[in-house]
This record gives sequence, C-alpha cells and structure tokens, in this order.
Amino acid sequence: MKTLWQNCHAATMAQGAYSIIEDAAIVTQGEHIQWIGPRAELPVGDYPAINDLKGAWVTPGLIDCHTHAVFGGNRSGEFEQRLQGVSYADIAAAGGGIASTVRATRAASEDELFASAAKRLKSLMRDGVTTVEIKSGYGLDLTSERKMLRVIRRLGAELPVSVRSTCLAAHALPPEYKDRADDYIEHICAEMLPALAAEGLVDAVDAFCEYLAFSPEQVERLFLTAQRLGLPVKLHAEQLSSLHGSSLAARYQALSADHLEFMTEDDAKAMAESGTVAVLLPGAFYFLRETQLPPMDALRKHGVKIAVASDLNPGTSPALSLRLMLNMACTCLRLTPEEALAGATIHAAQALGMAQTHGSLEAGKVADFVAWHIDRPADLSYWLGGDLEKRVVRHGVEID
Repeated sequence: MKTLWQNCHAATMAQGAYSIIEDAAIVTQGEHIQWIGPRAELPVGDYPAINDLKGAWVTPGLIDCHTHAVFGGNRSGEFEQRLQGVSYADIAAAGGGIASTVRATRAASEDELFASAAKRLKSLMRDGVTTVEIKSGYGLDLTSERKMLRVIRRLGAELPVSVRSTCLAAHALPPEYKDRADDYIEHICAEMLPALAAEGLVDAVDAFCEYLAFSPEQVERLFLTAQRLGLPVKLHAEQLSSLHGSSLAARYQALSADHLEFMTEDDAKAMAESGTVAVLLPGAFYFLRETQLPPMDALRKHGVKIAVASDLNPGTSPALSLRLMLNMACTCLRLTPEEALAGATIHAAQALGMAQTHGSLEAGKVADFVAWHIDRPADLSYWLGGDLEKRVVRHGVEID
C-alpha cells in the first residue's frame, strides 16, 4: 500500500548536505521511499493512507555507527575514583578498567545481557536512531564473544531498529593470554573469527590499534583473515597516539577508522583515497577530558567523509543520546550542525557499508525517517538532551 506523508519540510542529506526540500511530500510503498519532492510536484495517484506531518522537519533516521552497547556490569564507581584523583593505571592494577567489564560480561547470561542492552538501545531509539552498530569485545574468548554476538543479533530481531554486528575480539588482551598478544591474535584468526563468521554472527571485523592494545602488524594479520572470510574491516585508531592505523585501515579499504585524535594529514590523504570514513567520537573525547583534537582541517581539505557516533560503552563514553553527541561534535570538535547531521545519517551509513540503502531521503532507499517538530535542522545539534517531539518511521511504518 502506498502511503503519503505531507505538510513537512525535508532535510534529505543527499550528497552529505541538508539538501532541503521546502513544503515536501514523501510517498512510501512497503519498506521503501517511492518518491520524494516538492508537494506541488506530487505525482497524481491514489494514496490510500495520508499522513499530515503538521509542518515538521523530516530527516533520515539517525544512525549510530559505533557502539559497545552490550556489556555486563557498571563502571560508574571508577568514574568517581578518577574524579577523586585515582589514576587509570591504579584502577586497572586493582582489577578495574576493561578487565572488570570482561569479568562481568563473561559472568552474565544471554538474557541478562539482552535485558540491559535493550534498555540502553531504547534510549538511543528515543533520540530518533533507527540503525545502530554494536560491537563485541568484552568477552575475549570464543564462548563469550559468541554470546555477545548472539545478543546483538537478538536485539535486531526483537526491537524495531536495524542492528549491524561487529566482531571486536581484538579489543584487549584477555587474562588467559597475558603478555602473549601474538598468540591471542593467532587464536582469533585461526579459531574465533572463522567460527563466528560461519555462524552468521559477524557483519564486520574491528580491532583496537594502540600501544596499550594491538600493534599495526598484529592488526594486519587480523585484516588478512577478515579479507579471506569476505568480511569488511573497521579500526579503532589514533585515539591515544599516532601509529598510522588509519592508513593501515585505508590500505585494506576499511569501512571506517574511528577516534582519530592523533591522525596525521598523510593518514587523512590515505583515507580519502580509499573512501574510508572518519568516525569521530566526541563522547569519549569529552569523558576523558582530552585536549588533542582530530585534524579537522586535514579531513575537510582532503574530502574525507566524517561520521559522528556515541561510542556507547561503560568505560569511556556512557552516552545514551546520539543527539547530545551531535552537540558535542559541534562544540568540542568544531563541526557545523550540517556536518554533524550528515555524520549521523549519510556518512554513518557509509561507515556501515549501508549508504546504498540508508542514510538519506531518496527514492529507492529504505523508508527510515524522523519527523521532528523543530524550527530548523540545526535544532538537532542545538538542544542539549530532552525528548524532542517527533514521529519515527522505520521501514515505512510509524513506531512508538
């Protein structure tokens, strides 16, 4: 059945810009947009269902392209400790940090992980998020990574949101492999990743390339395995130091390289040439009180597509609002509101390999959109929190 959505303005985000259509109309059929344009040019036809959007601004459904939303436990106590002057190294030495999340995640059942992640995911959805990427990486053994990835698949099956699943087994060194990083990478490549991919649990492969995690040489071994399995790659890179992981990611045609505070102009050139998206994570930048900004001028100069995501995780970005991240991207990282919205729509879709079907309001794409009762698109970056009045449509159907 065709449905007409009218009496609205559209920020289509085609070509990474607002691309505004005043007094717009949208025709959906099934899960897809059949037509979009000025209402005066609406094709003559029979529209059994007509929705009056009452002057709303319509944008694509928001896409959170980097989250760690499935995890056990809670690290708010560590946050309090750090604010009282306890160093991260001391917290880690006492069994805290990522090790505490790994223990809690391993101990939790699938149902427990699903229930806690669903609450967090629903918070993102209340912001107009219709697509989200979720990473594993707090299991660090085959059984626990499989458990996390199964929960990620279940979230996509049971909630009205599209979920992409990323295997981040190379997130940190598990206790069983203390001081044996090469052996752990070999275990991921020879056993974990082939098994998880064969079970249909993996859409992409990620790693943490950093001096306190895995070296570029170790990451490259993982990328070669992903390549043999036909899986796209992504990378946490240049968050704390410059190892040129983003250039490595570009050599392997990575979907994205994420964080990027310490990337160089040469890295930006490499990413531009490969089409690798730069995913900025202002929540972690803010939460860790970083001062090193990503090289915004170099990214813009070389035409690197820039996405913005929440990095929702228990240790460095307990962010439950993607809209708040849009504001932080503007205020902390110097994006414009237009760049920030593109970063949570069309460029985020590209960072997930979904730009052909998601991320902009165009005929033939999936009918995921939000009708916001706001004065202008910049309001989405302007307001700090709150539940803006809106109607959310996913796959052509309005959801609560």
